[in-house]
Amino acid sequence: MPINMQTHAFAGNPFKTKDPDQNNPISPISAVQSLKNLILGNTHEGSPPNFKVLPFRKGRPMASSSSSASIADSTPNWHLGWISMDDCRDLLSKSGQELVENLLVFLGSSSDSEEKEGEVVYWAIDVSGAARDSGIEVGGRRFCFVELRTLMVATNWGDASAMGDLAIAGHAKALLEWHTTSRFCGHCGSVTVAIDAGRRKQCMNEICKKRIYPRVDPVAIMLVIDKTNDRVLLSRPSRFIPRMWTCLSGFLEPGESLEEAVRRETLEETGIEVGEVIYHSSQPWPVGLSSMPCQLMVGFFAYAKSFEIRVDKKELEEAQWYSREDVKKALTFAEYEKAQKTAAIKVEQMCKGVEREQSFASDFNLESGELAPMFIPGPFAIAHHLISSWVHQITPDGVESPLKQSASSSNL
Repeated sequence: MPINMQTHAFAGNPFKTKDPDQNNPISPISAVQSLKNLILGNTHEGSPPNFKVLPFRKGRPMASSSSSASIADSTPNWHLGWISMDDCRDLLSKSGQELVENLLVFLGSSSDSEEKEGEVVYWAIDVSGAARDSGIEVGGRRFCFVELRTLMVATNWGDASAMGDLAIAGHAKALLEWHTTSRFCGHCGSVTVAIDAGRRKQCMNEICKKRIYPRVDPVAIMLVIDKTNDRVLLSRPSRFIPRMWTCLSGFLEPGESLEEAVRRETLEETGIEVGEVIYHSSQPWPVGLSSMPCQLMVGFFAYAKSFEIRVDKKELEEAQWYSREDVKKALTFAEYEKAQKTAAIKVEQMCKGVEREQSFASDFNLESGELAPMFIPGPFAIAHHLISSWVHQITPDGVESPLKQSASSSNL
């Protein structure tokens, strides 16, 4: 059976990022003013909202890990490493850095009545020059900086709170890395400065003053299906670990529609001509190339008009048609829960200051211990859901589909 998720990984951010009432203390504009007052020590301006900060180091969010003492052999759970503004100031001061407003990026706000914290405003900050990778202590608690991709695999996709944390971390990483890659104006070359609580940047050249917005790079990802709906075209990029197969994908080019990108990429990489293209769902993907920290994967089913494969070896190592039964076995053999537990234990070890090398590929074996002949990306990737929904003939909204799916919106 397919794995059911409320949203794709990195989607479903629970924070409130906009507020039409600019006088609301947790709106971006009010929050920035409160932040300035707090940093400058202007306590006469009233009590600021409850601020929490998520530090990053070289694109890695700070995290902690905990296990249930009452449950034997329980899988550890990771948590985002939120710290107070005072702890953030102390962390920076250890390396001689000063906490200033433009280092912080506004992530959003929430009202957490269950924890009795009231309204909370959340920020992200890059502390790459002020902290080491793992096993650090802040405010009496142990933390580590973990690759977002590792946290992705370690996330229990059935836990809505954990999926929400993953979406927050992805959003924060994309914004911070965009700040790193947009330090200079692309129009005149002058230095840029953060504005609008770090959600925008502006050129400091008085003549230019160009506003710069966060970059989003759209990627078409497609499951190519034969005309009888019995086989799909899967590929193996050379960068993949052995035995992993996935959907074709590629970046959009200027002046090109998403459907045109699907047809062009499929033809370029495999020599297969595509006719009908049907939208499935989309997924933010902040764990791609560091130069493109905010990719948007837009998923499609694409129906082939030709079937002879001619692989472009510059793009792919291999491409092959697979039957529904073959792909169904790959979904069965891939022990995604085992891989999730392995990653969760790795995060726990890192937070303790002990990191062990681990190959996730070893978790995708048969129960006998033999290597599975093939497997596909886990449920954290849109490719998994494209393939799984075709295997089980399920539409994105959970309805059993006919031979060809009709175009529809998705709840993912």
